[in-house]
Order: sequence, then C-alpha cells, then structure tokens
Amino acid sequence: MGQYVNQQLFNSVADRNGQADMGEHQPERDALDQAWTEIRAGLRRALGVRLFDQWIRPLRLGSFCAQSGTLDLEAPSEFAASYVSSNFATRLALAWRTMTVGVQDVRIVRASDANEAVAVAPRVPRPQEGAESFRAGSPTQGSSAGRDNTARGAAGGGRLMQRFEPRHDFASFMTDESNVLAASAAKAMASATRPAFNPLFIHGPTGFGKTHLLHAIAQSYAQTLGGDAQTPVRDGAILYMSAERFMNEFVAAIRANDTFSFKAKLRDARMLLIDDIQFIAGKGPTQEEFLHTLNDLIDAGARIAIAADRPPQQLGAVDPRILSRLAGGLVADIQPAGLDLRMKILQARRETVAPITVPDDVIALLAGSIRTSIRELEGAFNKLVAYAQLVDKAITTELAQSMLAESLRASHRRITIDEIQKLCAAHYRIDQSEMRSQRRARAVARPRQVAMYLAKKLTPRSLPEIGRVFGGRDHSTVIHAVKTIEAMRLDNPEMDADIRTLQKQLEG
Repeated sequence: MGQYVNQQLFNSVADRNGQADMGEHQPERDALDQAWTEIRAGLRRALGVRLFDQWIRPLRLGSFCAQSGTLDLEAPSEFAASYVSSNFATRLALAWRTMTVGVQDVRIVRASDANEAVAVAPRVPRPQEGAESFRAGSPTQGSSAGRDNTARGAAGGGRLMQRFEPRHDFASFMTDESNVLAASAAKAMASATRPAFNPLFIHGPTGFGKTHLLHAIAQSYAQTLGGDAQTPVRDGAILYMSAERFMNEFVAAIRANDTFSFKAKLRDARMLLIDDIQFIAGKGPTQEEFLHTLNDLIDAGARIAIAADRPPQQLGAVDPRILSRLAGGLVADIQPAGLDLRMKILQARRETVAPITVPDDVIALLAGSIRTSIRELEGAFNKLVAYAQLVDKAITTELAQSMLAESLRASHRRITIDEIQKLCAAHYRIDQSEMRSQRRARAVARPRQVAMYLAKKLTPRSLPEIGRVFGGRDHSTVIHAVKTIEAMRLDNPEMDADIRTLQKQLEG
C-alpha cells in the first residue's frame, strides 16, 4: 500500500533535492489526498461502516508541515476531535507512517478553529532526538507562523518539539479544597513576579490533574515572557519532559559521547517541568545528572515544577540530596475531588457536547459513583455520550447504568475494616491495638466509635461482624457508636470535618 504515492512523491521532489529550504520538500497535495483515500478505505474495513461514518468520514485534511512531519486532520466539532484523539489518533498516526509520505505525527483539530491543537498522536522518539521542548511563543500552535517556527527548531537541532494542550490551561482547571493549593502555587510559578518558592513539587495519584497543571504553567509562563506567533520566545526557554524521557535522553547522550549538548540545552532553559519524577528511583547516574541540573537552574534563577505520584519523603531509592532540594521549595498535594467538584466538571463537559442532552440525574449518578480520578470520570462521560450518538438513543440513568456498569463497579473500591482502624488510629494518634481493647478512656473510646461508624457506612459488613472485629463487642455497642457519631456530626463542626476527611482518604 502506498507505492504509487511514494513514487509520485519521490518524482515531485527528486529534482529539488539539496535545496536550502526544507519547506520545499513538502509533498504535493494530491499525494496526501491519495494517501488519505487509501487510509480511509483501510479504516472503513477495519472499523466497520457505522464507526467509520460516525468518526472518520467527517475528518478533512488540514495543513501539513514537512519539516516536523505533522499533519492536521480537521474534525467538525471539539467533541468529535476529542473523541477521535482518544480512540483513533494512534491508529491514524501509524497508518500515515506506513504510507511514507513524510507524515510522522497526526493532530486532530477542530475545523472551526484549526489553529487550536486538541491532541497530538505520540511520535516514536528516535535515540538522537532531544528532550521535548515547548515552543513557548505559540499560543496558537496550529498557525502557519507557529508551525514554521516549531519546525525550524526541530530541523536545526534534531529536537522533538512538544505541543501543549490548549485545553489544559488555568481557566479549565476547576478547584475545590482538594486541589486549590496546587492550583494557586502553579499560577504563582507562572506569574511575572518571581515566586517565593522554587521548585514547586505537585503530587497526587494518576488522573488527578498534575499534568494539566504542568501544561497550564508552561502556557501561562510563555505569555508572561511575552511570546506569541509574531515575537516568539526563543527555542528551549521552556522545557517539558517526563522523568523517563530525561533518563533516556541522558543515556543516549552518553552513548553518543555528546553529554555537553544535553547539559547545555537543559541549563539554557528559563523554566523546566518534569513529570512523573518517581521513575528516576534507583537510577544512580541519572539522579546525579538531575541533581546537578536542579542546582544549576535554581542558582541561575530558572523556575522548576515537578510532578509525582507521591510526596518527596516517600520517593524510595532517590538520592537524599534530590529529596532535600525538592522538599526545600513548596510541596502541594492534590487530593481526591469532592462531589461538588466532580459535578462542576461534568456540567462543564456537558456544555461542550450540546445539543446532546445529558440530564441532571445522569450527571449526579456519574459524579456520585466514580470517585477514583477525574480522568476516569471524564472518560465514562465521553463513552456514554459517544454510545448515545452512535445508536441514536436518549441518555438516561438506565442507559448510563447499563453502559457504565463496569466503570461504576470498579470505582467502588472495597474498603476493609482494618484500613479504617489503621487510618482512625493514625488520625487520632493512638495505637491500632486500642481499636480492639477494652479500655473506655475518652481518648480511646471516641476514635473507636468513629471507626465503627465508618465501618458501618463504608463496608457491607453486618453489625455483629463489625462488633467482633472491634474486640468482640456486641452489635448494640456498634449501634450506639453509630448514633453517637451521627448526633455529634450535627452539633460539632470539628467532628463533622474529621469524618469528611477520613472518608475522603478512605474512598481515595
């Protein structure tokens, strides 16, 4: 497949080979059209008529940058672009690469605003490619000026340029008490005023919004530096990479005997953002280089933002000097989102899929049932809307329960009484064995009652079963504990806050 296209492309550029401007090697439009016809035919066979007609047929060829090998495919709406990006972007990218017409990356963009990139299909990195570098001066990444500048940077240094998600900005990051510290600190890191802390360390489980904040920091700081498509910030001013990419690039530089270029590029940045830093654990040489990078950049006044799935003190097998540096700035955590925040997020997503109607009771069902992560919550919403579109059904709670049964079950993590006892003992600073002891001192009895209350509320265990786990107590003791805590929650704000905190930690 693609032999005719390849030959046509070769003939069209062979007589121009060796000319100075790489932009002159862009494939002829008819070559891309022919490749797209073949790819669409293959996808129609692979996906079936219904899926193909719903999602692939509406896509149109957009602009193509020969230097970076990036092709835009335009979708008719933001929702369609988001869905195709999530479900078909990798397949589309691989199909284009097999055509060998120079396409390496595929972006799915909204046709009404082709300058806004919705997603980038991941490109397979080559060993010689450097760390991902945000083209800091391109808030409209898809514009011709932005693409040309990005391409020149990639061609000049053999670097893979990172396009940040325009949707992942501060305006679209919703907050409550679970993440307001991290969001506020991220805004301060990107502001014109030098932050009072450096580095910023954001931690939380997968899917809680850490990467969203890193993208938002980069885009906001680019605007702070005054970059736009006409007056772009210099290449490499803002660098973003995962810890794994940092390690791979460092190893590649060692093998190529070119660590000087790697070090120089990093130390020339005005902002460095590292995601998933936990992956450098146990990597001695990588940690040593990362420590030197941290020290040099901080001393030079550059800003650093780090994300991980746990706080610095819990990063095992990481150099204590690195942990000291990370903990010496500001450490901000992201806790599980509360019900109100989950509702706000889904209500905002509902507005993007209009005129499709998503009833309030369906929003309440999803927000109340899926508590594991925001990413899974949005994924369940997208799946429900896409299914309703494909089969032309109205969205109801019955449809949601049927379509998302697996997601709803998975979100209800089984909480054990042992977990409850352990957490309550730690919260009230008593030994866990006191949960099963016969002591009736207030300092022990009240935490025990709280644990019984949570066991009744969060586990399927019966009252006699709960009583037995708490030192062989009678079921009436458990009933008394539950009623006591319920009454205290109504009259004592401090007790109510304790219960909310403990429940959120257990459910998260």
